[in-house]
Amino acid sequence: MFNRIARTAAAVSAVALSTAAVAGGPLQITSKVLSETKVRAADGSTSPVLGPVKKVGPGDGVVFVLAYQNTGKQTIGNIVLDNPVPQGIAYRGPSANTPAPEVSVDGKTYGPLASLNVRTPTGARRAAAPDDVTHVRWRLAAPLTAGAQGQLAFKAVLK
Repeated sequence: MFNRIARTAAAVSAVALSTAAVAGGPLQITSKVLSETKVRAADGSTSPVLGPVKKVGPGDGVVFVLAYQNTGKQTIGNIVLDNPVPQGIAYRGPSANTPAPEVSVDGKTYGPLASLNVRTPTGARRAAAPDDVTHVRWRLAAPLTAGAQGQLAFKAVLK
């Protein structure tokens, strides 16, 4: 399982790097995949903690983090960050403190998950579910000024 998530992390990194290359400028993008584990506090409560992927298996949670920074001297506008969801991974939703992304079930049509449909093997249509998501996309609402940075993240599980 670790090898699968390691390959997944490499695939996401390659996508992020190609996005930066397409931008052809000072937009620097880095990506990483973190595992989500529950840590028990002294009072018995648990809270999720993100850390490096060590050992994961089917059903384990991971978080895909896309960090971006304008390393140039001018503002960059109209930034769209699109992250494919690798095979073997099931999308679960945006991470805490991350705006809801647009999602796609085919890599072409994007929108809120509730607005998307998928075709079944019989040719019928049904409402899309999180497991159907193939791409996650964010449009930055405001131009990114020189030196500005941020990060976006989504939760997923290994299938």
